[in-house]
Amino acid sequence: MPILTSDYSRPPRFLFNGHLETILPSLLRKIDGVNYTREKIDTPDGDFLNLDWSKVGGESLLIISHGLEGDSKRHYAMGLVKLFNAAGIDVLVWNNRTCGGEMNLKPILYHHGASYDLDTVVNHVLKSHDYSSIFLAGISMGGAQTLKYLGEKGKDLPKEIRKAAVYSTPCNLPSSAATLKLKSNIFYKKRFLNKLKEKIRQKAIQFPELFDLDLLETVEDFDAFDTHFTAKIHGFADAADFYQSVSADNWMGHIAIPTLIVNALNDPLLGEACYPVDLAKAKPEILLEMPKRGGHTGFTLKNEEFNWVERRLLQFLKTSD
Repeated sequence: MPILTSDYSRPPRFLFNGHLETILPSLLRKIDGVNYTREKIDTPDGDFLNLDWSKVGGESLLIISHGLEGDSKRHYAMGLVKLFNAAGIDVLVWNNRTCGGEMNLKPILYHHGASYDLDTVVNHVLKSHDYSSIFLAGISMGGAQTLKYLGEKGKDLPKEIRKAAVYSTPCNLPSSAATLKLKSNIFYKKRFLNKLKEKIRQKAIQFPELFDLDLLETVEDFDAFDTHFTAKIHGFADAADFYQSVSADNWMGHIAIPTLIVNALNDPLLGEACYPVDLAKAKPEILLEMPKRGGHTGFTLKNEEFNWVERRLLQFLKTSD
């Protein structure tokens, strides 16, 4: 019954609810001393991905998948990079298409189910490097991509990939998407939606025949955005079809390596179905940890450079089976 008791109990006193635990670290947290070397690789469909490396000569590698409208420079990525580098582990953060400062070539953007791009990254690493072990980490959307990839591969996962850990992860995308309809979450809805709408405007410069910018200006929620834009360009019928079709929990039952999921119970962006209690009880490979506090990608520690969940991931991934 791998449901774990968490030792993360309370953030600093000024972060007194899940929203503050989420928003303030996102806006204010800074990580210094991380320097990337960028590599551009081709994708099978004629596009590219930008990979940001931070190498320390390690024998092991951590591959990080970032969150919605994030990239390798987000605090949560750089925190893991700095911590794992200090432990002698090389780190690669891959930027989803249109993320990381460069618009990609194809009409598509990226989404929670874009595990095909993570697969491209892993295959590139296996062909071009000789790491004794590889770990996967995912934050929020990147966690969903990671879980989907692991489930799709199942027992055919490359043997070099030993463990995985994700946090603040929408294991069930319909449940998570529904939280953005809540009045209490209007800040997150506007922030994400405004960024994604700007991506569509940039895409329309490349492909003016594919995008209705007049329609875009009328969009005020994710159901409309994902129906008219995300679903359309990625081949889904509408928002509901998209959410259900790519949801990570469609594949999580096939995960075949030790995988830690850390989702705070006060995460404002995770619905009830994002806590896969029954699956964790039935499947020894899934370890589910549900701290009472932490918010979404928060988990702040007082007067600490690294947050609790970053240290938790290092502890889990470095521990031998």
